[in-house]
Amino acid sequence: MPDSTYKIIELVGTSENSWEAAANNAIQSASASLKEMRIAEVKRLDMKMEAGKPILYRARLEVSFKYLKED
Repeated sequence: MPDSTYKIIELVGTSENSWEAAANNAIQSASASLKEMRIAEVKRLDMKMEAGKPILYRARLEVSFKYLKED
């Protein structure tokens, strides 16, 4: 296996339904422009609240993807 280099970025996804959906939204959005994503690690979960009820779930992820050199 040849040597590889990976870049790590931070993403924040949101959802009105759940933290899982928020994380999935972040990955789905990023996959439109990032190729060869390898690992996503949930770093933080939080929510926005109104009147004592959650109205928006947020998932902060670190995502790694293979760094491809341009020739």
